[in-house]
Amino acid sequence: MARRDGLSHSVVEAPSPAPPASGLRPVADFGRNPGALRCHLFEPADRPRRAPLVVVLHGCGQTAAGFDAASGWSRLAAEHGFLVLYPEQTAANNAKTCFSWFEPDDVTRGQGEVASIGEMVEWAIAERGADPAGVTICGLSAGGAMAAAIQAGNGAFIAE
Repeated sequence: MARRDGLSHSVVEAPSPAPPASGLRPVADFGRNPGALRCHLFEPADRPRRAPLVVVLHGCGQTAAGFDAASGWSRLAAEHGFLVLYPEQTAANNAKTCFSWFEPDDVTRGQGEVASIGEMVEWAIAERGADPAGVTICGLSAGGAMAAAIQAGNGAFIAE
């Protein structure tokens, strides 16, 4: 490349660092899954026996792994010893991969996406030893709206 002073130089760009490998593990058999959601779990190697559980719901257009990488929940879980559960919406359910907080059939106790999320939580308690008194749910965008619908009692977080 020529410079104004007539000298030439080359520009060498450093390679982009590879994205960190996701520590999320897919979980297939967590229940009957009436909402047809995917499930991912981050479980730190060093955690208490009855670890708290944080359920994180991604926003529209996101995936569990992408939202985890952007939010840092797994890093915090590794540092502080808690489990992170990522329900994941599919394009088959919603073309924009938004959680269906606006659909009555998906936020009614024992039905749809809310029931699937409840089954994921029950699985984490029964199979991974999560503390049933230490379950927290949060989300972004449509995930935040679904978390609010669950917390408001429109749906059952843990099935009866």
